[in-house]
Amino acid sequence: MGTARKNKQGLTEEIVGQLARRHSTAVVLFHHAVAERLGLGPTDHKCLDLLRERRAITGSELAAITGLTTGAITGVVARLEQAGYVRRESDPHDGRKQILYPALERSPIQDVIEPLRKDVTALLENFDTGQLSAIAEFLTHSTDLIYRHAALLRAHNLYAANPREPLGQPLLQTRK
Repeated sequence: MGTARKNKQGLTEEIVGQLARRHSTAVVLFHHAVAERLGLGPTDHKCLDLLRERRAITGSELAAITGLTTGAITGVVARLEQAGYVRRESDPHDGRKQILYPALERSPIQDVIEPLRKDVTALLENFDTGQLSAIAEFLTHSTDLIYRHAALLRAHNLYAANPREPLGQPLLQTRK
């Protein structure tokens, strides 16, 4: 095996084995701190993030994405509405449903995360366009994989005879 291949394999193992886990932990702890600063729970904060990303969503869609029960989502939405982050409107096609919208054009979350955004922007200035494209592609595809694996874990936990049993094959085949 050539040196370049060993370096690629070593880097891949480092990314998957240590760096991604360390990054994930830092992100979770940062968002806990953001939620705390805003007077929200971490689940409420991330549900608000999902709503901001999608611009409009029903409670049942939010429950499906997060894996929370509809009862838990009702509590999340009530807290977010009371804090002024969310507004509800009746679905024009089905009056029984309510559509959730961000209540503010600019969320206070933006002000809290702005120092980190500036630091990450400065860090990204060290990369050329090709490297930035690779980073963007990695983040896009790894995020999609994480969402899929979260859904698989929830389904496995709900329907498996032994939820602690391994799931099986990876979702993405590697390119050779």
